[in-house]
Amino acid sequence: MTRRRLHRSRVGRQVARLPRHAGVLVIAVIALAPLYWLVTLATQSNNQIVAAHGRFLPTLERFGGLSHLSGVPLFTWLRNSVIVGLSTATLSVVLGTPAAFALSRYRFRGSGTFGFLVFATQMLPAALLIVPLYNIFAGVNLIDNLASLVIADSAFAMPVAIWVIKGSMDGVPRDLDEAAMMDGAHQLSILRRIVLPVAAPGIAAAAIIAFLAGWNDFLFANTFMITTDKWPATKGLASFFGQYSTPLDLIMAASVLFALPPIVFFLLLQRRMVAGLSAGAVRG
Repeated sequence: MTRRRLHRSRVGRQVARLPRHAGVLVIAVIALAPLYWLVTLATQSNNQIVAAHGRFLPTLERFGGLSHLSGVPLFTWLRNSVIVGLSTATLSVVLGTPAAFALSRYRFRGSGTFGFLVFATQMLPAALLIVPLYNIFAGVNLIDNLASLVIADSAFAMPVAIWVIKGSMDGVPRDLDEAAMMDGAHQLSILRRIVLPVAAPGIAAAAIIAFLAGWNDFLFANTFMITTDKWPATKGLASFFGQYSTPLDLIMAASVLFALPPIVFFLLLQRRMVAGLSAGAVRG
C-alpha cells in the first residue's frame, strides 16, 4: 500500500506540473519562432522568399546568398561590432561598479538627487545629442573611429548598468561590511572580496545590457562612421537595402551571422550569473 501511495503521489505531482511545463514550452516556442523563421528564410533564394507559397523548413542546399558576399567585408563589420560591444560592456561595468557601490553603501547630502540625475539621463533621446556629440568628436578627431561609438554607447548604457548593479549590491547585507571592517578590511577590499562575488548576477546582467547597447547601435554608427571598413554590423546590414531592389536572401543570411555573437556572449555570462547566485546562497 505504501508503494502504491508513493507512486500515486509522484504521478500526481507530475500531472500537476504539466500546465507549468506546457506554459514554458509555449513561451520557448514563441521566443524561438523568429529565429527559426530567420534561419528558414536565410536558406532560400530571393525569388523563393517573395513567392506566394514559400517553404517552412530550412535546408542546407543554399544558405542564403553567402556565396555572393565575397566582395562584402562581412566579417570586418562583425569584428567592429564585437569590438564596440565588448568595449562598451567593459567600460560600463568598470566605471559603473564603483559608482553603484558608492550609491549603495554611502549616504551623503544629495545622494538621492545624484542617483535620480544619473537615471534621468535616459530621458534624453539619442537623436537630441547627435549634433553636440558630432561636434565634440570632430574636435578631437574621433569621427570615423570606433572609439566614438564606444564612448557614445557607454554614455547611454552606463546609467542603466549603475542602477542594475546598485540593485544587486543593495541585496548584500551590510553586516558583512561591518564584520570585514572590524577585521581591518578597507572599502576597496570589501568591494572586491565581499560585495562583488555576491553581486555577480547584477554585474553580468549589466554587462549584457551594455553589450547589446553597443551591438545594436545604429544611430551613432550611421552618423559617425564613414569608411566602409569601419562600419559595424548594423550599418553594414542596412547598406543592403537599395532604392530599387533589396536582396532579401543576403540580408537574412547576414542576419543569422549577426545574431550569433550576442547569443554566445549571453551564454558565457549566464554561467557567471549562476555562479554569483550560488555564491550569494552560500554566503547568506
